[in-house]
This record gives sequence, C-alpha cells and structure tokens, in this order.
Amino acid sequence: MDYLEKNIDWLQSKLEPLLKDHYLLFDFPGQVELFFLHSNAKNVVMKLIKKLNLRLTAVHLVDAHLCSDPAKYVSALILSLSTMLHLELPHINVLSKIDLIESYGKLSFNLDFYTDVQDLSYLQHRLDQDPRSAKFRKLTKELCDVIEDFSIVNFTTLDIQACRELYLSRDKESVGNLVKLIDKSNGYIFAGIDASAVEFSKI
Repeated sequence: MDYLEKNIDWLQSKLEPLLKDHYLLFDFPGQVELFFLHSNAKNVVMKLIKKLNLRLTAVHLVDAHLCSDPAKYVSALILSLSTMLHLELPHINVLSKIDLIESYGKLSFNLDFYTDVQDLSYLQHRLDQDPRSAKFRKLTKELCDVIEDFSIVNFTTLDIQACRELYLSRDKESVGNLVKLIDKSNGYIFAGIDASAVEFSKI
C-alpha cells in the first residue's frame, strides 16, 4: 500500500481507461490493520476518489461464525466500527457464509439481533456467564457502550450457497440485494442507469 501511495499516478493511468464502462471492485487482502490503523489504504482511496471522481463504497466481510461466540462478535463489531470511522466512506458490513451459520453451533439470539446490532446488554449478560470472560467484564461493557453510542454498525447477509448456485439456478437474490445496497450507498443507483440490482450485477 505504501508503494501504491507513492506511485498513485501509475495506478491512476491504469484505471482511467476503465472508468467509462466498468464497475470497479478493489479486493484488499485480509490484513485488517490496513483499514483501521494505518493511513496508506485510506490515502490511496482518497486520492483515487479525488483524481478520478469515483463513487466508492467499502464492503467489510465478517465471517458469520463469529456470531456463535459473543466475545468474537464484539471484536467484529469494534473492528467494523473502527474501519467505518477510519475510512470515512459509505460502508456496508456483511455477514458472509450465512448459509453455514448453524454449523458453528446454536446462536444465543435470532439472526436479526446480530444483523441489526440490537441491545448489546443481552450479549453482555451471556459474556458474564462465561468464566473466561469474567475478568474482562468492565472492558466488554465499555466496548458495547461505544458501539451503541455510535449506533452506526449493522450487517447485511450474504448467502454463499446462492453464490455457488448462481450459474446453475440463476437465483441472484442474495448477491443482487447486496449489489443494490452498495449502489444505493454510493449514489450509483441514482446516476441515471435505469436497471434492477440483477442487471447491475451483469455490468
């Protein structure tokens, strides 16, 4: 990322020919430090937005299995919040592999609790019952309070099974809904293109 930041003109020259008729997807590696701690990724993104007039949305994938462990779920919430605040972009948090969520164990609450990030005091109660988490009780409460005070973290879901069957059943509902949400968040859906989410996904 440091190299890209220093050579932003090279990256700009490679992207410019694609702008007219392409939908760009930048896939970053799973090194979360790039997005909530270091400034390189943010600097590259902001320079591209300014130089190329891009409409970008950050899409943060969180593995759905984290919902089965309250402590890991709180960590995912903090990471999502930190990334949202650091990148300063329209932001979509996604619980991926939602079709496998029950294989990790029974959830303590309905899925809506985890996607809507509802009253976290219920989650704190579950954590208080775990002897491993007892010494972190005060820290956990403070973290949950921060998440609730900002009140900006929520999740949409992605059914990976629907993605696998995309080419067989042509059922694009899960992916199409996500594309529609992304396009709405960055204003692309309002840019004069009269098309449905499914048609967007063909671009």
